[in-house]
Amino acid sequence: MRDDEREASFTAFVTARRDHLRRIAYAVCGDWHTADDLVQTALVKAFVAWPRIRCEGNEEAYVRRIIVRANIDRHRRATNREHVGVPEHGGSCEPEPVEERSALLDALQNLPAMQRKAVLLRYWLGMSTAETAAELGIAEGTVKSHAARGRERLQALLADADR
Repeated sequence: MRDDEREASFTAFVTARRDHLRRIAYAVCGDWHTADDLVQTALVKAFVAWPRIRCEGNEEAYVRRIIVRANIDRHRRATNREHVGVPEHGGSCEPEPVEERSALLDALQNLPAMQRKAVLLRYWLGMSTAETAAELGIAEGTVKSHAARGRERLQALLADADR
């Protein structure tokens, strides 16, 4: 693949999927700034491997896997990293679309991290138990457990929100 073809195909992918990948990253981590960082990290890594992953035809799965793993790494290394504070101001940098302010996404953020990731991958992205287990690096039984507990907790949170 020539450099100009590589850049053109990568740019087309980013243009078409960036917002979707950002929403996935937000659902995984619960913070828009961190979501942007996760997507940026994933896209940099994807660009390096672009000819290979483009040939295999699984571009989005590759980037999604990087987002999930980068978030896991971020939590593992949290004590070893210096955190730069973002100045507080009256509102967010950009208005949040209505779909992202929904009760479901709010409830998702109240789940423990692994339950949230399992529910997100299994039910929002429609991945199989085996795919979810591979993406998270855990056993299939653990995925089932996290997903079931997460679903139950979501139902309780959403029922409370309706009251």
